[in-house]
Amino acid sequence: MNTFLTALTSAESILLFAARVAVALISGVVVFRCFSSLRVGRRREDPVVVLEDMVTHEVIPVLYWENSIGRSRSCDIVLNDETASRAHAVLFRRESGWLVTDTDSKAGTFINGKKVRQNAPILPGDTVAMGSTALMLKRTADVSGLKPSKRPRRPAASPVSLMLAVTAAQLLLGAQACFAGDKPALMPLVPLGILLLLGWGLYFFSRKILGRVSFELETIAFLNSGIGILLISGTNVKETWVQLAALAAGMALFCAMIWFLGDLDRAMRWRVAIGVLAILLFAANLLLGREYNGAKNWIELGPVTIQPSELIKIAFIFVGASTLDRLQTARNLTGFIAFSAVCMGALFLMKDFGTACIFFVTFLIIAFMRSGSFRTIALICSVAGLGAFLILKFRPYVAQRFAVWGHVWEHASDSGYQQTRVLSYSASGGLFGVGLGRGSLKSVFAAQSDLVFGMLCEELGLIVALIAVLSVAGLLLYARSDATRSRSTLYSISSCAAAGMLLFQACLNIFGATDVLPLTGVTLPFISMGGSSMVSVWGLLAFIKAGDERTYAVRRRRKP
Repeated sequence: MNTFLTALTSAESILLFAARVAVALISGVVVFRCFSSLRVGRRREDPVVVLEDMVTHEVIPVLYWENSIGRSRSCDIVLNDETASRAHAVLFRRESGWLVTDTDSKAGTFINGKKVRQNAPILPGDTVAMGSTALMLKRTADVSGLKPSKRPRRPAASPVSLMLAVTAAQLLLGAQACFAGDKPALMPLVPLGILLLLGWGLYFFSRKILGRVSFELETIAFLNSGIGILLISGTNVKETWVQLAALAAGMALFCAMIWFLGDLDRAMRWRVAIGVLAILLFAANLLLGREYNGAKNWIELGPVTIQPSELIKIAFIFVGASTLDRLQTARNLTGFIAFSAVCMGALFLMKDFGTACIFFVTFLIIAFMRSGSFRTIALICSVAGLGAFLILKFRPYVAQRFAVWGHVWEHASDSGYQQTRVLSYSASGGLFGVGLGRGSLKSVFAAQSDLVFGMLCEELGLIVALIAVLSVAGLLLYARSDATRSRSTLYSISSCAAAGMLLFQACLNIFGATDVLPLTGVTLPFISMGGSSMVSVWGLLAFIKAGDERTYAVRRRRKP
């Protein structure tokens, strides 16, 4: 009998190990195929229209939906004309056609001799004059010699096959969760079923009802969200339900934001109102917030606890990402700097320094993309460095929070307890982990939130942990490479800012838990326990999705 039980236990261990290996392989293939498909599906960088110099007859290809024109080298179309302003005008495309707006130039902008005061329509054959330069707008079909770029040869990945692969990985994780306790249990299959229902529900809504051709970003987010939820289900059933509810809310917010961002005029009309709402949320947090782990960043609404700063991340990016016709005006950039200062000040009063760092880095991304000036960024960083020095000088409790940084092994029994356990248990997981619910880090405080990267390494292995991190890093690479193909700088700036925010937040979580950086108490996107965080990251994903031109410009053919 003992021999039979030993053989059964041994077979169970082999099967669970095989399941962990399979999860790692499937996850790697899914993430690789998703990003490969995103690259294949991008629009070719062919000219959409051209401008012809009326004197030299030089043909200038117009590659983007929004194009800055001026003598500054940072402009999309550079004029070799000393009489033109550095940032003279903007040529941009909307549903109604091509428009031109003047960006506070000294000499003014003229279409067919008539001065441009606001957004002025321009048609093929019309001439726009800036300084002593006159350019005629022409269709690409009217210009000979333009060579189209080559189309990608590889077909994009099948969205349904990718979702089936993710489903297989999550079924294997669910099977492991059933064996997480001392005895096998079927209870983890219930949240697994709800998780799959949410994922496939989003798939059918997006693909079948809305008719969108792309689903790669949602697949990556669903894969990581599922890994996080099932990782939690192995140890904390109660929080699993909270995460599932937050996932449903996050997906709903994702869909709502995609719809909202689809109309650029509507989005810009709400820009100020959303900024005011963000400031009011900060004010409510300061008045009603509850301090938790040294930071006053939680509001209790009966049985529900929310973290307003997570939702304000979405508003911060939305306010910062402006359309290009207002992009180069000093007043517009100054307004965003003032809004950012209010946000940073509120986070300082809340003592939420990790989130403040995330906001600041996001601010740098937006400020650089809007100004294109390294000098502006250097000045901002210098002022921020001086501010940090003054804070550490006159607020010593801030420095005390980071005193253990780099010396955790000297404080392994007190203030360095968490990081030393993360380092030890992460190493014990090896490449494929010890199994869901079978790790030791789960008993350490904040293991499922701030220290979740260590728990991921221990229970599912280093390969799955790295895939989860690389998938977040890949979002930034994709957003950056796709920025010039977006319909508007509202999309390109918000996409890069959201991806940069997610990556920097992931770095703070991982490097803080492993003592490379101070432990700041931020979550790992899509993985960490935290309902507000789950809703927030799906909202940020909507900005990246909106940056994909296929989201709005392409629809699948429907049968009559």
